[in-house]
Amino acid sequence: MTIDIRPIEPEDIPAIVALAKTTWLDAYAGIISSGQIDYMLAQRYARAGLETDIENPGKWLHQAFIDGMLAGFAACEICKGEFKLDKLYIHPAMQRKGAGAALVDHATALARGQGYPGMILAVNKNNARAIRAYMKYGFRVRDKVVTGIGGGFVMDDYIMEKPV
Repeated sequence: MTIDIRPIEPEDIPAIVALAKTTWLDAYAGIISSGQIDYMLAQRYARAGLETDIENPGKWLHQAFIDGMLAGFAACEICKGEFKLDKLYIHPAMQRKGAGAALVDHATALARGQGYPGMILAVNKNNARAIRAYMKYGFRVRDKVVTGIGGGFVMDDYIMEKPV
């Protein structure tokens, strides 16, 4: 099995949006409402927003392929002076095959290359599967936050961190 990490390009956006929807429905059904899932997908995966993110030199968007098939993607950014793994989604059928670890390793190298001593992420407090995976990758819970995101919705998250 070969895992290939490459930058996300504008022509990749439709596949990334479809993958986001699949993974969100799998991960968040039963954790947050379908209304919040729809709201957040529309907010975070609009084509124009993704195109802007791709062009932003302060953001890094990468996709992972296993044997040539899109398996997942990650996005990183600088947030309040810290290197943040903002998105990490692996297709449910491709989980536990190394793509998540490869994307975390890639993000870790980016953080280190930018001179950051650590990397943070936010994860829903009830997403036990993701929390276990992040702990396996070396993350530990640093804080708990509840953040309003508009539309009457909130994110109830752990902030996790790991040294790079």
